[in-house]
Amino acid sequence: MRVDRDTAELLGDEEVPPVCEHNPTGASPFLLTCDHYGRLIPRALGDLGVAASELTRHIAWDIGIAGVAEALSKQLGAHLIAQRYSRLVIDCNRPPEAPSSIPRISEATAIAGNEGIGREAAETRRRSIFDPYHRRISDAIEQRLRDNIPTVLVSLHSFTPVYAGVARPWHVGALYHRDTRLAPLLLKSLRAEPDLVVGDNEPYAVRDETDYTIPVHGEKRGLMNTGIEIRQDLIADPAGEKNWADRLSRILAAIEARLRAERLL
Repeated sequence: MRVDRDTAELLGDEEVPPVCEHNPTGASPFLLTCDHYGRLIPRALGDLGVAASELTRHIAWDIGIAGVAEALSKQLGAHLIAQRYSRLVIDCNRPPEAPSSIPRISEATAIAGNEGIGREAAETRRRSIFDPYHRRISDAIEQRLRDNIPTVLVSLHSFTPVYAGVARPWHVGALYHRDTRLAPLLLKSLRAEPDLVVGDNEPYAVRDETDYTIPVHGEKRGLMNTGIEIRQDLIADPAGEKNWADRLSRILAAIEARLRAERLL
């Protein structure tokens, strides 16, 4: 393990940029975000003191959501903005001041490389990974507003089938907080699918204290928004990813048509 907590710049020129984009000129009103798309760790941080087997688990990223997001972006013609680095380095869906922003423990796994991290090292992670990602989302929204392009924010995530020893019954959940324009439409459409158990703000609810993307980019700008959580065992392989992208593409396209018919877009 090699952990350099005091490195001035976390990402060298040879490392992968934190922001990944697909379809930046897509005409769809849906702007897709994926906070936990990747599980890269900057070389300066080594393995964060975490076993390799742990770094493939949900504690490091949202399993399966990258494939769903990419396919959904292509099918909808929607702009996707995603973040390539592990949530163990810095969680891009947590306020930087939240204790879970740079976790010392995730589920039952201690993250040794995050123990005793100083303010400057934490700020370096924020400047190197968190800020470029959220700046890109903000810039994309600003450009769409200038160009009078309707914008609906959809934040894509996945969740574990079992948490703390308790099985989760939901196949998918629609998440929301203050904005209740889009989520009810999504919930209604998902519940019309005969094979699904659908969570209403389950397995998580959006809160200012624990979430960043929807409160900051959606609610503060007054954009219609929702989060979508898919259970990971359903998208653990390419076939599952495609099936869910197909399903969500069909559902979101129908919702878009309804919103346009009602002159809400």
